[in-house]
Amino acid sequence: MAILKQYNSEAFHLQHALTVSGVMRWYANKLGYGDQEIFWAAVGLLHDVDFEKWPQEHCVKARELLLAHDAPPELIHAVCSHGWGMTQTDARPEHEMEKVLFACDELTGLIGAAARMRPSKSVMDMELSSLKKKFKDKKFAAGCSRQVITDGAALLGWPLDQLLSDTIEAMRSCEADIAQQMETV
Repeated sequence: MAILKQYNSEAFHLQHALTVSGVMRWYANKLGYGDQEIFWAAVGLLHDVDFEKWPQEHCVKARELLLAHDAPPELIHAVCSHGWGMTQTDARPEHEMEKVLFACDELTGLIGAAARMRPSKSVMDMELSSLKKKFKDKKFAAGCSRQVITDGAALLGWPLDQLLSDTIEAMRSCEADIAQQMETV
């Protein structure tokens, strides 16, 4: 968190980092990597470490920043690989964890935007059918690439509906914790 806050101060970016971290922790446990959940969560937390200050160098500047903090090579590769095909990085998602990050980064943004439109302002009562309607509406949360989400599901070998419903569930698992953490940020 200290590294993230060194380069990020906007509440939106901090909340996104916490959300992706919580989602990655949930997926680590679901996919049988429970012994690595802290690492998965750290990758999620730091995946956009460079985006707030250096959006044009996203996933390239991250390597430099993380090297300066003596981050392990596998964390650096994972962080950089989530920008594969979208940024100037050549790091391709190889490990299942990297593929999950690639698939879920944009999706958490879409789900979060859809949740804010609900009367409850929460994912707790979101249904897959509601999210699918938002997914099909290209004008809704237009900055969230549907193509990247679809490519991410394919990279994992999962049906799109599975990725969508599992990520809703993952966000439910951490929504309250994130709200609490954001109060202290």
